[in-house]
Amino acid sequence: MPYVKSSPPPTSASASSVSETGAKLVHYLRAGYPGLYLLSHEEQRVEAEFKAIAGQLGYSLCFWSVADGLVNTTSNQAVDAPDPLAALDALAGLPEQSVVLLKDYHLFLQDPNALLLRKLTDTLLIAKTQQKHLVIPACRLCLPPELEREFTVVEFPLPGSDALRPVLDNILLSAKLEPLAGEAGEAVLAAASGLTTMEAENAFALSVVEAGCVRPAIVAREKAQAVKKTGLLEVIAARESLDDIGGLDQLKEWLLQRRHAFGRKAREYGLPVPKGVLIVGLPGTGKSLTAKATAQSLGVPLLKLDAGRIFAGLVGQSEGNLRSVIQTAEAIAPCVLWIEELEKAFSGTKSSGSTDGGTTSRVFGAFLTWLQEKTKPVFVVATANDVTQLPPELLRKGRFDELWFVDLPNERERESIWNLVIERHNRDAEQFDVAQLARITDGFTGSEIEAAFTEALFLGFERDREPTNLDIAGVLNEFVPLSKQMAEQISALRQWAKGRARWATSPGAPERRLRKLAA
Repeated sequence: MPYVKSSPPPTSASASSVSETGAKLVHYLRAGYPGLYLLSHEEQRVEAEFKAIAGQLGYSLCFWSVADGLVNTTSNQAVDAPDPLAALDALAGLPEQSVVLLKDYHLFLQDPNALLLRKLTDTLLIAKTQQKHLVIPACRLCLPPELEREFTVVEFPLPGSDALRPVLDNILLSAKLEPLAGEAGEAVLAAASGLTTMEAENAFALSVVEAGCVRPAIVAREKAQAVKKTGLLEVIAARESLDDIGGLDQLKEWLLQRRHAFGRKAREYGLPVPKGVLIVGLPGTGKSLTAKATAQSLGVPLLKLDAGRIFAGLVGQSEGNLRSVIQTAEAIAPCVLWIEELEKAFSGTKSSGSTDGGTTSRVFGAFLTWLQEKTKPVFVVATANDVTQLPPELLRKGRFDELWFVDLPNERERESIWNLVIERHNRDAEQFDVAQLARITDGFTGSEIEAAFTEALFLGFERDREPTNLDIAGVLNEFVPLSKQMAEQISALRQWAKGRARWATSPGAPERRLRKLAA
C-alpha cells in the first residue's frame, strides 16, 4: 500500500509540560547549575524537552553547532561561531537566564587542548553568576578529569509507552489506519520498548509497508536489529521451555512459582520484583538452556549480554557501556537479562587498580549497585563455570534472589535427557534402550549426551540406515566425558556448593509436583 512518512513524531515534551526527567532538569536550572551533561542518543527529544523547559521557566534557549553557529530558537537570530572557542566567546552576549545546547561539543572534549579546558572552566564560573546554563547532549560520556566536577551528568532515559503512543498514533494517522487501542496497542508499544522515538517510528512505518498494519512481531524484529547494533546486547528469540530441560526439578519448580511475578496482580499482592538467579556449574549442564527457558516461562523478552564487551579502551567508555546496557534493559522491562560466564568479566576486580587503572573495579561496583537497588522488572540470569573466580561481594544475598548449583545429571535426569535429545532429532525414543543408555552415560553432561547421539546419527547416515543402540554404544566407548578430565575440579566445586548454594536437583522424584505447578 502507498505510504507517506509522517512529519517528525511527537515527543514526551510539549510547550506546556515536561517529562519526569525534564522536571529534574528544571530543578537543576533553578538551583543555578551552570554545566549539565546529558547522556542520550535522541538529540531531537532533548531539544524538544528543553523547549518545553525554557517555555515553562521563561528562559532564552539557544542551540550551537559547528554548522550553524549559535542560534536563538525564539528569534532565529544566528551568531557566527564556527568553533568551540568561538561558541564560548559568543555566550557573553546572551542575556541572563539563558540555556545553551552545545551540540556535538563532547567530540572536542575527547582530547582537549589546554586553552579549551581553561576557557570552558572560566565560562562556567561566569555562567554561575549570570544564570546561564551550558548543556552538552551526547551519546557517550567524554568528560576529561579536569571537567568531571564541573558538569553534572544526567541520563536521559529511552522513551516509555507514554512517549511512544503519539509516535504510533502519528504513523497510523499518516497511513489512514484506525488507532490501536486496548491490548493490541499495548502489545505494539511493549514490542517497541527500548527503541528511540526515531527507531520506533521507522519500525512502525516498516510494519505498515510490509503488512498493511502495525504488528508487534515486526516491531520486535526491528528492535532486535537495533539493539544488536551496539554490540553489547542481543535480543534472543527464546523458544525453549522448562519442559526442554532434563532434570533440575528444584530450579524449575522455583521458576514456575515466579512465572506470574511480573504482573499487576503480584504488585497488588505486595510481592517484590524478583531480582534474578546466579547459576553455577560445569559447562554443558543446562545453565544456558535454563536462561532461555526462564524467559519463555515468564513470558518476557530475553536479552543476552556478553559481559566482556562492556570493557573498552577509551577512558570512561566501559562505564558508559554499562549504563547503556542498564538503560536499554530497563526500557525493555519486564525482561530477562542473560549474562553468560560472569566470572570472565569480573574475575580481575582485585588487581584492577594496577592492571587497568581501576576500570574493572568501577564497572563491577556500578553493576553491584544496580543489582542491589534496581526497581525495574529486569530478571537477571547469570551463569558461571568457575565460581572461585567470582568476587565474594557478588555472591552475598541481595544481589540475586538465589544461588543455584547445577551438578552432573543423575541417572533419572540422564534418562530424561536421552528422551529429549532423541525426540529433538525427530526419532522415536521407544526404538532405543533409553534406560540402559542412561546407566552407561554416568558422568556425562547433557551436551555430551547430545553430542554422542549426533555422532551416532552421522554413523547411521553414512551407512544409509537409522542409528542403533550399538552405534551409540560404539560412540560412547570412545567418548571421554568432562567428568573424567576435570575430576578434581568437579569434586572441589561440589564441596564449595555444600551450604553455599541450593542444588538444582532434588534427591527424590518430583515429577508429580512439577506437573501440578505447571498446570
